[in-house]
Amino acid sequence: MIDWSLIHAAVFRRKTGALKAVHEIDFVDLDNLIGMEKQKEQLIANTQNFIDGKEANNAILWGARGCGKSSLVKAVFTKFHNEGLRLIELRSDELEFMVDIIDEVRRTNYKFIIYCDDLSFEAGDTNYKFLKPILEGSIEKAPKNVLIYATSNRRHLISELKSDNEGTNVTSDEIHYAESVDEKISLSDRFGLWISFYQGSFADYLKIVDFYFKDYTGDRQMLHELAKNYSALRASRSGRTAKQFYLSYKEKLL
Repeated sequence: MIDWSLIHAAVFRRKTGALKAVHEIDFVDLDNLIGMEKQKEQLIANTQNFIDGKEANNAILWGARGCGKSSLVKAVFTKFHNEGLRLIELRSDELEFMVDIIDEVRRTNYKFIIYCDDLSFEAGDTNYKFLKPILEGSIEKAPKNVLIYATSNRRHLISELKSDNEGTNVTSDEIHYAESVDEKISLSDRFGLWISFYQGSFADYLKIVDFYFKDYTGDRQMLHELAKNYSALRASRSGRTAKQFYLSYKEKLL
């Protein structure tokens, strides 16, 4: 059993079937997340309500890759971890163990965010069924001290095939096809808070570059040209790309 008075975060390990304490936490400063003020405001407010014992929602952070979804969850945890907030990381292929984890922490005096990064399910994957009763629909009340924060590149979490939108036809193995599709979409509906992320403009991208290179005293226009070229090669203007550019060029430019 983990002593949550000493441990602030844990990850689940399938091999042992138990939580493993995290001693070297990847803390993220909210001020280092540029260009996502609205998203920060939404998740901070929801988490503050949770800490204060008010009504709060399970949250899904969805959208373009590399735009800071995971970093925002870690940054909000960083902000509140000294106020009794704890973080448990669980992968999408480990959802069958979530009920046992919740039973373990339900009676503690701490608030827990169960963090599912890159939550998505391919066709034929039924692990999402372990998540639905916990979000809503079980005869047992959801614990007041547990929320689920998930990130995903997909709004509806489950891969959407062309056949999902073709309706029922004589070649389908599923008689009530629309009901099957509705069941899949209802999973994301059970998250009360949806926070969307989109890839920004070149101006937004360069603001993040300037943040990383705030100590740079050379030709800023040349820096921006290098950053744009790097972005074009990666076909991305995300915050992740800006950070990768910084890591690639900081030794040369600083």
